[in-house]
Amino acid sequence: MSRFWSQQVHALTPYVPGEQPQMARLIKLNTNENPYPPSPKVIAAVQAAADARLRRYPDPAATALRQAIADYHQVALENVFVGNGSDEVLAHTFQALLKHPAPLLFPDITYSFYPVYCALFAIDYRQVPLRSDFSLCLQDYEQPNGGIIFPNPNAPTGRAVALSEIEALLQRNQDSVVVVDEAYVDFGADSAIPLIQVYDNLLVVQTLSKSRSLAGLRIGFAIGHADLIEGLTRVKDSFNSYPLDHLAQVAGIASFADEDYFQQTRQRIMADRERLQEALIALGCEVLPSAANFLFVRPPVAAAEVMQALRSQGIIVRHFNAPRIQDWLRISVGAAQENEALVQALREIVHG
Repeated sequence: MSRFWSQQVHALTPYVPGEQPQMARLIKLNTNENPYPPSPKVIAAVQAAADARLRRYPDPAATALRQAIADYHQVALENVFVGNGSDEVLAHTFQALLKHPAPLLFPDITYSFYPVYCALFAIDYRQVPLRSDFSLCLQDYEQPNGGIIFPNPNAPTGRAVALSEIEALLQRNQDSVVVVDEAYVDFGADSAIPLIQVYDNLLVVQTLSKSRSLAGLRIGFAIGHADLIEGLTRVKDSFNSYPLDHLAQVAGIASFADEDYFQQTRQRIMADRERLQEALIALGCEVLPSAANFLFVRPPVAAAEVMQALRSQGIIVRHFNAPRIQDWLRISVGAAQENEALVQALREIVHG
C-alpha cells in the first residue's frame, strides 16, 4: 500500500473481474462472453470506419447510436443514455440517482460490483437476502430505501423475475429510483423497458457485450424518463465527455441493424443452454433454472475442486468463494463443441 494513497483508496476492496487467461486450446466459460462472433455487418462497419476520421473526437452525445437504440426499443431519443459498457452506465447511475440518506437496496447474492460502487461513492446500502432457492422476491424490498437495484436475470444465479412483479414493485415504490440491470435479458427474460412510459422512477440498463457479441468494444446504455437521463448526462459530462469512441458507436448502430443475426445467435445459445442443463443434471449436478447465457451449477463433488480439475484440462469456469454459494459454479454457455467438452470432462471428474 502506498503512503500517497487517499484514505478512500486504502478502504476500497475492488471488483475482481473474471479471469482472462492466456492458455493454448482454452475453453473459456467463465465470463459469459458470447461464443459467436459479432454480426458480419458490424465487422464490415468497423472496417469501413477505420479511416482518417479517427483523428477527430467522436460525437460526445453519440446521437446516431442513441437514435438507433431509441428506434429499436420504441422510445424517444431523450430517453436513452450510452456509456463505456454497462459498468460505466451503472457507475454514473450510482452517483446520479442512488446516493441518498436512506440505504440503497440490492440482493445479497448478485453482481458483486454493486457493493464496490457503494464503497467508492460512499453510498449506504442494505443487502436483501435471496430466498433459500436463490429466487429474488421483490416483496422483500418493501422497506425504506434511497433506491433499489437488481439484475434481471440475476447474476450469478441466472434466475429471472416476471415483469408483473417488477411493475408491482414500481407501484409500491414510487419515491425512489428502481434500476433493473438487464445485462442478460435477451436470453429469456422480459425487459422492463416498456414500463418507462408509465413509471418515471424506472431506469433500465443493458449492454451489447453479451447477446450482441461486443464485449471487446464496451457499449452499454440506459433507458428511462428524460429527467433520469439528464442526471446521468450531467455526471458523464463532469467525468468524461467522450466515453464511446467512433468505432464503438459505428459498431453499435450496425448491431441494431442486423436483427436476423441477433435472433439467430441468441436462440442458438438458449437452445444450447437447455441441452447443457439436461446433460449436467444427468451427471448428478443441481442446476438452477436460467434465463441467462450461463448456468449456476452445484456439482456432486466440491465446487472448488471441480473448478481446478477443469482448469487442468484447459476449461475455465467461475467459482465464487462467498457465503451461500461456495458450493456452486457459474458456467457460461459455450459453442456446442465446447459444451460437449465440458460435459465429458465433468463426467470423468465426477465418475472417474
